[in-house]
Amino acid sequence: MKIEEVKSTTKAQRIASHSHVKGLGLDENGYAIQSSAGLVGQELAREAAGVVVELIRSKKMAGRAVLLAGPPGTGKTAIALGIAQELGSKVPFCPMVGSEVYSTEIKKTEVLMENFRRAIGLRIKETKEVYEGEVTELTPVETENPMGGYGKTVSHVIIGLKTAKGTKQLKLDPSIYESLQKEKAEMGDVIYIEANSGAVKRQGRSDSYATEYDLEAEEYVPLPKGDVHKKKEVIQDVTLHDLDIANARPQGGQDIMSMMGQLMKPKKTEITDKLRKEINKVVNKYIDQGIAELVPGVLFIDEVHMLDIECFTYLHRALESTIAPIVIFATNRGKCTIRGTEDIVAPHGMPMDLLDRVMIVRTLPYSQEEMTQILQLRSETESIQIEDESLQQLGGIGVRTTLRYAVQLLTPGMILAKINGKDNVGKEEIEEIDKLFFDAKASAKMLQEQEDKYLK
Repeated sequence: MKIEEVKSTTKAQRIASHSHVKGLGLDENGYAIQSSAGLVGQELAREAAGVVVELIRSKKMAGRAVLLAGPPGTGKTAIALGIAQELGSKVPFCPMVGSEVYSTEIKKTEVLMENFRRAIGLRIKETKEVYEGEVTELTPVETENPMGGYGKTVSHVIIGLKTAKGTKQLKLDPSIYESLQKEKAEMGDVIYIEANSGAVKRQGRSDSYATEYDLEAEEYVPLPKGDVHKKKEVIQDVTLHDLDIANARPQGGQDIMSMMGQLMKPKKTEITDKLRKEINKVVNKYIDQGIAELVPGVLFIDEVHMLDIECFTYLHRALESTIAPIVIFATNRGKCTIRGTEDIVAPHGMPMDLLDRVMIVRTLPYSQEEMTQILQLRSETESIQIEDESLQQLGGIGVRTTLRYAVQLLTPGMILAKINGKDNVGKEEIEEIDKLFFDAKASAKMLQEQEDKYLK
């Protein structure tokens, strides 16, 4: 068995602005390591986020809210993504931006509720009865067609299944024969049939046939152990929003009204409160019976100052409901008017009564040294070779302007270096790029100086 040739099945992701963030970078005692898991500095904010992660894991956090507040480019989104990475793929993480709620098709509160439900997972454990084994015989038994005519129909199928423990002969319904044909199951294949639904799944060819051909396009699986008829536990992860969607679109009958309904249906269906309550009832019943468990996840609302006063009052109710995720807000505004009001000025553009409920985590501007470390991380992620001296210089530009501007200069610097026939980005390239582009502050200064030349 060769190990070297095995390629990872995870897709190579395109590089996004936060693809270097792999977690919060805390040690086992919950203290932040200065530069770890793609995050640099912001020790206090990261330690606070670590406490939030622990609360989520112990399921003691539902219905609380956290606010990440700080100037632009201080790593608020990066910390939220770090929390998502720490929680792992099984805990739902639903990111959204404040302005998403202003959709023309559905109500603002509906968008919020939809995202709330997306951030709550349900882990369902099912015990299924299955017949599993290698097919030893497959004979359809035909009878005369009861409708008359010459054709024959399949009345039932005799199938033999073999496992390491023994064999069994089953008599199956003709509809299962059709799904056997769809799965292209034949003698020597390992299949399993669900007893209650009659679903057939072909797992592969039995490995006793493995040396038949020199070249083969088959996947070989070992002969199943245990009995042919057994109970199997299946775990399924869904979000409450998936359940809402599945039940909001009724699979209409063949009558003309339901056909018309499907044609006339608007692009997006609003899910009624009544339906959600019914689903909650079923979910609670499942939880009481121990079939399912709730996995409250994280709803991350970036640019929260974009929400208006109606959304904020709705959030109060949503945060208090029995089934609620952890809500993380992020904003880079100081004191500003709350959207939807004329003259109410509040910190972060959020009403005071909602601010009372949230735990606020501050992110602070980076020092030059931290900026240089972040730029080094980004250059490694984007595979750009850059000299240490140039990194220091870029760090200086970052302090003068913003971190985002400095990060954006990396790739153009690389292109200039290639034009100049170099492998590394040097000092000259950084100086030239800085002359070519303006940052926001320099541009504003120039506009002020040449005010008379621009249109009012």
